[in-house]
This record gives sequence, C-alpha cells and structure tokens, in this order.
Amino acid sequence: MRAMSAVLPAKSLADRLTTLFWRKPKLLLALLITPPLLWLGVIYLGSLAALLLQSFYSIDEFSGMVVPEFTLKTYAELLRPQNYDIILRTLIMSATVTLGSVILAFPIAYYAARYAKGRWKAVFYLGIMLPLWSSYLVKVYAWKLILAKEGILTWAATQTHTNFLLDAALALPGIGGNSLSTSYIGMFLVFTYVWLPFMILPMQASLERVPTSMLEASQDLGATRAQTFRTVIIPLALPGIIAGSIFTFSLTMGDYIIPQIVGNSANFIGMAVYQLQGTAGNTPLAAAFAVIPIVIMLIYLSLAKRAGAFDAL
Repeated sequence: MRAMSAVLPAKSLADRLTTLFWRKPKLLLALLITPPLLWLGVIYLGSLAALLLQSFYSIDEFSGMVVPEFTLKTYAELLRPQNYDIILRTLIMSATVTLGSVILAFPIAYYAARYAKGRWKAVFYLGIMLPLWSSYLVKVYAWKLILAKEGILTWAATQTHTNFLLDAALALPGIGGNSLSTSYIGMFLVFTYVWLPFMILPMQASLERVPTSMLEASQDLGATRAQTFRTVIIPLALPGIIAGSIFTFSLTMGDYIIPQIVGNSANFIGMAVYQLQGTAGNTPLAAAFAVIPIVIMLIYLSLAKRAGAFDAL
C-alpha cells in the first residue's frame, strides 16, 4: 500500500482548488462576486454618498471656502429663478428627446421584429450598433458641421427651396437662434441621433415578444389595424418603450458635452455641475445639482419596474 502511494503523484495546488470549489460551489461564487461588489460598494456607492454629503454643505460668501456643516441652504438655492430654469430646461429637453426617440424608433423596431429575417436582421443590428462604435465627440462635432450655416443641411434646404422652413424654425422664440448649430432645435436633433440606438434595441426586443396569435385574434374579432395597434401592440410594447426611455431620459439629463458644443454652453444640469465644480469652485451647489437627476431617476425606475420595463432589458 505504501508502495502504491509512493507511485501516485501528489496533487497540485490547482487540483486541490478544483476539488475544493467542486465540493463548495458557494465559496467559488463568493470569490467571483466579491471584487465587483467591492467596486460597486466602495467606488460607486461610496462616491455617491460623498456627493450626497457635499450637497448638505455650504459656501462661505466672504472666503469662498466650503463650510462642512449640515444645512439645507444649498438646496434652497436650487429654487432661485436662474437655477430653477436650468432644472426645468433640462427636464423639458430630456422629455422631448425621449418622445422624439420613441416616434423615430418604433417603426424601425417594429419592422425589425416582424419583417426582418435572416441576413436583413443582421443588417439591422449592424446598422443600429455601427454608430455606437464611433467616437462620441466625433459624432457631435460632425453634427456641429452639418447644422452650421455653411453645412450640408442649409445647402440642401437652399437647393430644394425649403430654406423658409429652416428660417421659420430658427425664428421660433426661445428655441431658435442664429443657426441650428447653436439652438435648442440643433441640440434636440443631436441628442436624438446619439441616443436613438438605446431606444430601438429594447423596443425591438419587446416587440418580438408580442405573440402573432394575439394579432390574428384581434383581426378575427373585427378590429381594424389602428385598433389592433392601439389596444394590442402598444400595451405589449410598453415595457420596451419604458426601458428605452430610461436610457434616453437619464443620458440627456446628465450630458454636458452636447450643450457645450452644439448648444453654445446652454445652461443644463450637466453644464451647471461642470461649471460650478470646475470654474466657480462651488462644490456643494454642484453636488446639489447632481443629486437632482439621481432622485428623478430613482423615482422613474421605481415606476418603470412596476410597469415591467426591466423585462425588456
């Protein structure tokens, strides 16, 4: 017996670990999820906690230094007209971009879910994902050139004698400007283009789950196409629409690059945080501004969860 044990090779460390993990799978699971949980808990949630803490501080008006004492004075400053306008402007733009993305994305997603087969479905996914592979800044600056007075959009409107429509859009009070590249209309176009894939993909996944038998049953019961669309397709596709709106709404609220480049430094929440933190040095007010999108999205996510939006992610 001793001779046989001497002949058998000793187990390596890898073999011992493999045996240990096979006998105790929960230990392997704990080792695998511990690093991402530490990253999420310490880095992400820790930074959010520090941000929340900073928002309850204030700035000394004489020295300009941060006073680390608990106060609601900073949040009261958000109710000032200039800060309230920033919040309202951001929410309106986020809602408008989300609505525009839904209108543009729905026919594309519906065609891909119901009619695209084989190679055409692969082409669809490639066409949707391809813009995401290019640089974000490159796309924004490209749109800056497209929307400029000397850009291709103005040239096409002049050649087709529809430049009066462009002039009428720029003449709209509050949303127009000297050029599309420095107006809220231009910002809306760029935001919608950049975030559109994030609306199409969950919507397409949701529409693929709509049973064909329900559409056929609706037709058999005498419903028109409009009635079928309104009473069958839209309710069943609503989780995908809500899931896509989570991306478009939150990304628009927090973005500061497009307002800076296309909007000519228009005041949005993202720009306010960037300017207050980097230029003015008012960290508490910047933190208070940053808390607003977090609170709004927490409320929005809770409502979206009740509507089953996470099933389409």
